[in-house]
Amino acid sequence: MIKTLTKHGNSAALVIERPILELLGASADTAFEVVTDGHALILTPIKDAVHSVKVRKSMDRIGKRYAKSFEELAK
Repeated sequence: MIKTLTKHGNSAALVIERPILELLGASADTAFEVVTDGHALILTPIKDAVHSVKVRKSMDRIGKRYAKSFEELAK
């Protein structure tokens, strides 16, 4: 399957269709681990609910704490 990125604000997004999410046992609320080797992305759904909640809370805290820095980097 070949996918193209979609513009999302100042970023690019990859839309994952429902059949793929279902195949992975994931949903729109599932946290994913993103790993790269510099040439490819590997997205792995985080199945552990406790870990997923911790990751989401950490991301929220980081987003709030560094919002201005992220905005500057996006420019």
